[in-house]
Amino acid sequence: MANLPPSLSMNPSYGGPSPPSPSPIASAAAAAAAAAAAAAAAGGAAAASAAAQVPKDRKMASAEQLVLDLCDPELRENALLDLSKKREIFQDLAPLLWSSFGTISALLQEIVSIYPALSPPTLSPAASNRVCNALALLQCVASHPDTRIHFLNAHIPLYLYPFLNTTSKTRPFEYLRLTSLGVIGALVKVDDTEVIGFLLQTEIIPLCLRTMEMGSELSKTVATFIVQKILLDDIGLRYICATAERFFAVGSVLANMVVTLAEQPSTRLLKHIIRCYLRLSDNPRACGALQSCLPDMLKDGTFNNCLRDDPATRRWLQQLLHNVTGGNLGASPQAGLDYMT
Repeated sequence: MANLPPSLSMNPSYGGPSPPSPSPIASAAAAAAAAAAAAAAAGGAAAASAAAQVPKDRKMASAEQLVLDLCDPELRENALLDLSKKREIFQDLAPLLWSSFGTISALLQEIVSIYPALSPPTLSPAASNRVCNALALLQCVASHPDTRIHFLNAHIPLYLYPFLNTTSKTRPFEYLRLTSLGVIGALVKVDDTEVIGFLLQTEIIPLCLRTMEMGSELSKTVATFIVQKILLDDIGLRYICATAERFFAVGSVLANMVVTLAEQPSTRLLKHIIRCYLRLSDNPRACGALQSCLPDMLKDGTFNNCLRDDPATRRWLQQLLHNVTGGNLGASPQAGLDYMT
């Protein structure tokens, strides 16, 4: 083997010299270049991540500063305006408002400060806008799962009830009632028996009924939604149906609203009214009473056109009439109900 000719050697050069081995310096330089490229790529990714984090951190810092400004009487008005406008983009604003020293007290000061303007009704548009900005922040606290129960335990909704007890139909008062109802609506939007139990210990039912009688269409809609959510909870249904006085107080207001809607239709308001009636029909005593006090306009097809594009509410009305008549649709006038089927 040692004397084999060069052409039969074990590592032939295939007709050319072997390539030179890379020098250690060149290898080290290549490795360093690769490492630098990898580091640059990693650094670029980290920089991109940091860049994405900057706006978020900046927003949070901005929110924190505005919350601090709420405790400064000179800066509070602008802070209220900015926070109420941007509350949707500030994550976890509700816990920040609740946990920051003096913030909730500052918001309550804004509410209490306009009580003297309620009676006689002298509330100005500027004062109404300012307190409604404070109410918008309280709505944020009321709707957040981490602060809702704290909000209830502090009985903060009671501070809003004087606003719901007003009767002036001027724009500042209407805006005030609507925003206050929005806070209560945020509480009941999430099905929570503890919330309903708290509200039933207060005057929320008569206050909502008052708004359902004399408020704007939007205020009536929110107030009726609150009554609906209370009725949908078992303890709420039992409470309202416990006495004839409570049932007929609710039933008479609903009936008057139906008459008004015949002249000025509102599909979204009618939807909540029918849902309230349907839930009342789940109680045997109330269902029996509805046989004589359910408005004829819900039976004779008056609202067929209004409900033409709302199949869910049409089904609710069908079910209501079925419950009230015991399945015997011939027991009361049903003209025009063919469209509902």
